[in-house]
Amino acid sequence: MADSPELHRGATWVLIGLAVVTFVVLRRIDAPYGRHQRASWGPTMPARLGWIVMETPAVLVFAGIYFQGQHRFELVPLILLGMWQFHYVQRTYVFPFRMRGEGKTMPIVVCALAFVFQLLNSYINARWISHFGSYGGEWLSDPRLWIGAALFLGGWLINFKADAMLIALRKPGEQGYKIPRGWLYERISCPNYLGEMLVWIGWAVATWSLAGFGFALYTIANIGPRALANHRWYRETFEDYPEQRKAVIPYLL
Repeated sequence: MADSPELHRGATWVLIGLAVVTFVVLRRIDAPYGRHQRASWGPTMPARLGWIVMETPAVLVFAGIYFQGQHRFELVPLILLGMWQFHYVQRTYVFPFRMRGEGKTMPIVVCALAFVFQLLNSYINARWISHFGSYGGEWLSDPRLWIGAALFLGGWLINFKADAMLIALRKPGEQGYKIPRGWLYERISCPNYLGEMLVWIGWAVATWSLAGFGFALYTIANIGPRALANHRWYRETFEDYPEQRKAVIPYLL
């Protein structure tokens, strides 16, 4: 693959810049997913298909770039590859078929923007862990790898369970929204987003890289404002919404 450390570093700084822009925009405009979707965002496509299309680069492009790296068969990069694919195979090819609410759509422009983002993000992170990064055998005894992996797995489990609880609120064919109750939902409105943020904070720690940090920062900048928007929507929509709940961080935010 013909690139250079300078090109990769530049792409990573673009990702960090996108995080800043995304945060600023989403503090002013609610991301047009689900309950916040508006006709003004243009033509739509089936939500299930949109999820698969926009996340597929994180599985296939990531793997294709990874296996062109000089360190592709080393143990630590393979562990990191496994972590990434563990998350994204579920997110891309399992989660969409767990969704309920037949007939749901998403704006085509949202799918297209997410697809382009994942092309950039997959290049940055796959190329780092398999080529430009250095993870020799000593990294196996480095606490950063295992602390990061623990955060990653813990966040994944939180995200998976929180999504499952949201999905279970609707019976097959049922529409509309309900107040989620129980577990972390007693403290925050969006434990699924908390879990997602922990996943990529864990990735940043495990890889200990600007690439990983950039993606973690982007994740927080993207879904942090979405959590605040969802929390505000719940409070405006349901008169009996629990007052003690925060948006995404228990007791704090």
